[in-house]
This record gives sequence, structure tokens and C-alpha cells, in this order.
Amino acid sequence: MKRIVLPIISLFMLGCGNDPLPKPKGYLRLEYPVAEYKKVTSSLPFTFDKNSVLASTSRIKSSGNVKGLDVKYPSLKATIYLSYKKVTDVNLDSLLRDAQNLTQKHTMKADEITYEPFENPKEKVYGMLYEVGGDAASQSQFYVTDSTKHFLSGSLYFYAKPNYDSIYPASEYLKKDIKRLMESIRWDKN
Repeated sequence: MKRIVLPIISLFMLGCGNDPLPKPKGYLRLEYPVAEYKKVTSSLPFTFDKNSVLASTSRIKSSGNVKGLDVKYPSLKATIYLSYKKVTDVNLDSLLRDAQNLTQKHTMKADEITYEPFENPKEKVYGMLYEVGGDAASQSQFYVTDSTKHFLSGSLYFYAKPNYDSIYPASEYLKKDIKRLMESIRWDKN
């Protein structure tokens, strides 16, 4: 018995001799390339600039009166989903309400929702950018319209469980791309 107890007590005494040292905090060092923008033209009635360094666009999808285009960021595991609808005499209010309601659906998980109005009267582009803070599924949503013919909405989604602290750096990087997209929208004159 002494042969077993004595080595065990010795191990406890040797193992507990040093004061514990706190480990230094580690932070992610995420670096993203400087964005280079390139004009995207398609069969949709508008053009816009996208980040040519990280983003790619997929083919246009149609479903009824909605046409969609995805701007994918594979290295960031994110996609900006764009949906285009023609404005008619009766649907502008419902399109605006739907875009705003989509953002409000995130209030259960969001810590905050901020909005930033956007206006480019020269190009007849008006809209709103919503930023959703917290563990919501979509970190940014926006819409732009000319109020007479065109309505474009977009949402940013990551291919990961929403953890705000983890996706925040990528979300901030992509927010710049979304703002550039909104600023560069040019409606076809037809």
C-alpha cells in the first residue's frame, strides 16, 4: 500500500508546485485583399460593380416575375442574393413593405438593426441599407429602386451558423462591397 500511496502523493506535490500562468488572449488576424471593382452586365435591366478579387456571379434565375442573381464569395463562405422585380402601378408599396418586413423578421436574434438611407438622384437610385447586429441569419439587407420601373433587393448570408463575433470581420468587409454595389447601380434606359 505504501508503494502505491507514496508515488501518488509525490506526483500531486510535484504537479501542484507552480503557480498557474494565465494564457495570453489570442485574436484572429484576418486580412482581406484590397477590393478591385468591375462592372457586371447581364440580361437584367441594370448594371453594377462587384469585387472582382473575391466575388463571382452565378447565372440568372427566374421564378415568375422575380429574377435573381447571386454574388458569391467562396473564400468568405458568403453570398449576396439579389432579387429584381419590375415596378408596376400597384406593387411598389408592397415591394417596399416586403423588403422592410424581411429585415424585421431578424429582430428575434438581432441585437440591433440600423439603417442607412441611400440616394443618387442623378441616376434615379433610391434605397435603404439595413445592418443587423447579433446572431441573425442575415447581417446586411438592402433595396434600391427608381420608384417607377425597377426594384432590386439584396441580402447577405453566410454558409455558417450565425455567430456575430466570428463573422463580424467578413461582414464589415462585405458591407463595403454592398455599399459599392448600391452606389454603382445604373438602370437601363429602356
